[in-house]
Amino acid sequence: MKKTFYLLALGSVFAITTQGAFAANDRTGGEVVKAVCGKCHETGEGGAPKIGDLAAWGPRMTQGMNTLTTHAVQGYRGMPAHGGEISITDLELTRAIIYMIAPKGAGHAGVNTAILDTKYSGKDLYDKRCQEGHAAGKEGAPKTGDASAWGPRLAKGMDALTESAVRGHNAMPARGGLATISDAEIRLAIDYMISKTSESFAKQHAKPKH
Repeated sequence: MKKTFYLLALGSVFAITTQGAFAANDRTGGEVVKAVCGKCHETGEGGAPKIGDLAAWGPRMTQGMNTLTTHAVQGYRGMPAHGGEISITDLELTRAIIYMIAPKGAGHAGVNTAILDTKYSGKDLYDKRCQEGHAAGKEGAPKTGDASAWGPRLAKGMDALTESAVRGHNAMPARGGLATISDAEIRLAIDYMISKTSESFAKQHAKPKH
């Protein structure tokens, strides 16, 4: 019992203090561009800045990487959220942008992701979407407040939990079916569910007052 509660508490702190990447399955910038972004950015379709065209990218670069990544995550003008492939992580999008600006440069792999401004708090996103499956434990989803269901999952680490939500897992679609939410917002929602589960566990095992 003590071990489960420790994992829940640790997971909650870990979610707040890290901006982890999902190294195991991450694609390089070049791979993401080839699979998704190249369709428009190779030809400049719909006004998209062409790969390696610094004259087109220059004004956009002055907005900063956070803004460029936010546009890619949420969608911008004719570009759909996450390029229309919602299982792409924020980190992979950042790498793809760097690759398109300088395809012969070093932006193919290990650059850190931008930290995006979030539209939703963890509770907001839970109320909007996650509670549909997690409030009642629908189709095998770990039920909010159920320490026995969350404990084994937390042992995998917050990066693994967040990646499952980003990519989709079992009956849960990628990003819960919301294309415009970021990895950071998903992590906040998971942290919210963990915090509620920790509270529930603590109440269940609190010593009675005399």
